[in-house]
Amino acid sequence: GSMKAYAVQLNCRWEKKEANFSRVLRLLDDKRIQPGSLIVLPETFATGFSMNLDKTIPGEPELTKAYLSELSSTLKCWVMGGMVAPAEDSDKGRNLSATFDPEGKEIASYAKIQPATIYQEDEKHQAGKKVEVFSIPGFTVCPLICYDLRFPELFRIGMQKKADLFVVIACWPKVRIEHWITLLRARAIENLSFVLGVNRTGKDPNLEYGGKSLIIDPKGNILADGGEAEGILEADLHACSVKDWRKEFPALIHAKTEFLPPL
Repeated sequence: GSMKAYAVQLNCRWEKKEANFSRVLRLLDDKRIQPGSLIVLPETFATGFSMNLDKTIPGEPELTKAYLSELSSTLKCWVMGGMVAPAEDSDKGRNLSATFDPEGKEIASYAKIQPATIYQEDEKHQAGKKVEVFSIPGFTVCPLICYDLRFPELFRIGMQKKADLFVVIACWPKVRIEHWITLLRARAIENLSFVLGVNRTGKDPNLEYGGKSLIIDPKGNILADGGEAEGILEADLHACSVKDWRKEFPALIHAKTEFLPPL
């Protein structure tokens, strides 16, 4: 089977949820979205990468989750997007990636394991503790967020949990965009998996972003490249290309599992 994937490379309006909600709808309206597809929005897409919890947390997670739920049921697609929600047991937030099925039901929520300490994100957002995977037709998906990309052990754990599609949502700065491109391709190659990297574009008061959202196949080939402009990129993900390549080039079977962290 195959699934069409759409990556929404959004120029997020700073701390303006409703503006970003309607912007995403307009971008998606311009495409004829195929039902049963996977649509991915960037990290903290509704607010931008803001550490102002008084702006990001109000109404959450209900507000953004209701929006994503409606989007998925209207378009009859799987939808993933990022948000900040209150942490259960502290006054911090949590940087989440949430996924909804084509009926609008939430099927997965992942909290960023590696908050971006370089931007003091760890002072505002409580780190997640668990690599998550979930199933969509033809694929086992492992969601990760931005700075997580620099920690290959997280991907390895996802792969041990049978992941063959990694979805990395991000607000990745333009100044290090070559690292983004290189690490996404490396993660695809070393895990013989599809990798979908969905970055924002544009500027906020603190940073400039580089776009370059990428859809990468299990051999590391770039199937779609978002460039720097706001817009939507798409590609067909064929489940058989994972299975065939893993059979033809069985590096994962060669991995000496005693060196891998226990699950």
